[in-house]
Amino acid sequence: MPLIDMPLEQLKEYRGRNPRPNDFDDFWDRALAEMRAVEARFEVIPASFQTGFADFYELYFTGIGGARVRAKYARPKNVKEPHPAVVTFHGYSGRGDDWTGLIQWLSLGFSAASMDCRGQGGISEDVGGVKGTTFKGHIIRGLDDIAEKLLYRSIYCDCCQIVNIIMNMSEVDGDRVGVAGWSQGGGLTLAAAALEPRVKKAATFEPFLSDYLRVWEMDLDEGAYEELKYYFKSFDPLHERHEQVFNRLGYIDIQHLAKRIRAEVLMGTGLMDRICPPSTQFAAYNKIQSKKSVLIYPDFGHEWPPGHGDRVFNFMSTL
Repeated sequence: MPLIDMPLEQLKEYRGRNPRPNDFDDFWDRALAEMRAVEARFEVIPASFQTGFADFYELYFTGIGGARVRAKYARPKNVKEPHPAVVTFHGYSGRGDDWTGLIQWLSLGFSAASMDCRGQGGISEDVGGVKGTTFKGHIIRGLDDIAEKLLYRSIYCDCCQIVNIIMNMSEVDGDRVGVAGWSQGGGLTLAAAALEPRVKKAATFEPFLSDYLRVWEMDLDEGAYEELKYYFKSFDPLHERHEQVFNRLGYIDIQHLAKRIRAEVLMGTGLMDRICPPSTQFAAYNKIQSKKSVLIYPDFGHEWPPGHGDRVFNFMSTL
């Protein structure tokens, strides 16, 4: 079989290359404390899209920095309460699911939510206010400011916050909430499960936002990761701050959050993925200490395999 990365037996042992900052745990404990101190001011507004079997809502809350974050929320009618819920996260630069995308979870008698990441293709705000470049991507947004200004610090906290809001809905059983997503959404799935340890199940597919140094060393800092190459070419062409940059990126590297996960995890990966190389995905997967399993698609790149959605549905159906 052709390889673009390590052989599978090595992937299953790989532990990652990107450095982990010495104060990583304190950094995220402070971030969570800041998130909890924000007055969320969440509101639920009936949506224009409605059906006879469920109620659909626009959900807004205030996140770190004062940004208003938007999600879609739906709850089934005439279903026993409290019941499970699933929260989904979208791919890089995109937006949350269409209303109809929530219906698969409603069919199980679950409530469902899908969040727009701040500053991407949906409605959620990016309030900005950082030093350095704001061009060419969210991984490097805030890289030349203090670590607390990294944009993904705020986005990861938004993911934790929306999951916590859904868990506290009166109709939802907070101990039976799952999270799911692909690519960026897969990375955010792992971040949400790490920062909100009550998450019961997490289905991640080809997760983004992991092991940045490995991506650069493989010369795959293109496509979704092209901003890494852009940053060095524009702001550090001699790589004089190489170690400092990758250490700073370590704060938002999901592989270092993975050990916090308590949820059961299902990961899917395509071994021909040149966007999120398999080794970067396994760097996070191999650090997960909770119950976990991985589905391997040998011939697939960064694409959705037939039947995988059904497998995720069946995995979540036992919440």
